Amino acid sequence: MPYSRSSRRSNSSADYWPGFVDAMATLLLVMTFLLSVFMLTNFYVTQEVSGKDTALQRLNRQITELTELLALEQTQKQKLEGSLASLSASLAASDGEKSRLQGLIGIESSKAQAASTQLSGVSSTLNDQKKISSGALARVELLNHQMAALRRQIAALNATLDAAQTRESTNKSRIADLGKRLNVALARKVQELSRYRSEFFGRLRQVLGDRDDIRVVGDRFVFQSEVLFSAGSAQLNPDASTQLNKFAQALVSLEGEIPEEINWILRVDGHTDASPIQTPQFPSNWELSTARAISVVRYFTSQGVKPTRLMAAGFGEFKPIATGDDPETNRRNRRIELKLTNQ
Repeated sequence: MPYSRSSRRSNSSADYWPGFVDAMATLLLVMTFLLSVFMLTNFYVTQEVSGKDTALQRLNRQITELTELLALEQTQKQKLEGSLASLSASLAASDGEKSRLQGLIGIESSKAQAASTQLSGVSSTLNDQKKISSGALARVELLNHQMAALRRQIAALNATLDAAQTRESTNKSRIADLGKRLNVALARKVQELSRYRSEFFGRLRQVLGDRDDIRVVGDRFVFQSEVLFSAGSAQLNPDASTQLNKFAQALVSLEGEIPEEINWILRVDGHTDASPIQTPQFPSNWELSTARAISVVRYFTSQGVKPTRLMAAGFGEFKPIATGDDPETNRRNRRIELKLTNQ
């Protein structure tokens, strides 16, 4: 009997264990499935957010490039409008000459009509008198000569008027053709300069990397003055050559790639903060900002950049990029800006 009770207890324990193992295995599979779903969902959400950030950055770059193209096209449009105004003035002068010639023709025609009337009167008198004196004959001959001369003058004036009208038509055609050619040339040069500017910015971004003291603002590279100069000085720091050499190398390489007919320059702009300076060397911030821009230009020429492709300008404290008088605002306003543009 004891043996029988022991056997029943053993069988009862063995019956519960497989069910418990199955339940645990099922729970483990459910948890594994839920974890896989969570990881896949997280992966797709991360990819979607990353794709939107990349598209936003690409759109920002395109907006910047379109802003540059618009500024260049507006400058070229002003030049074209000046040329068209000059040609319009020439056409106005031609119209004045045409009006003057028409007035002369009218005067000469009146004279011819008066002469014809006079000749008719003389002929009637001669018919009535039936006797023409030698003086009257001479007068008739003179009137005939005058009428012939008037006809020749009228013919010459008509020819001059026709020539003026022909020139006017030719000028209008030339203006239309010139406008078309200027638009085509302008669009081509803007596209070419924009392409080289994009290549130049792309190279320098790769070389410079992400730095707090060198920033890209629109179509310009901005150096904080502390990177290149000591306070109140226009002498380049020894460490300045490290960064300026990268610009110089990119600029020399760009000179060999841009065609000669594209007029471009690198403009170096010097800016200071609003703190006044008055030293024997620099009586004001004008002199300091200009001297710093000239120092950068001279350094570029020493590295092989053509002087004809460089321009230095000083703006003093009058073109700030931040307002205020705290140290951080002053630091941001003390800067050197490099901009690739057309002449």
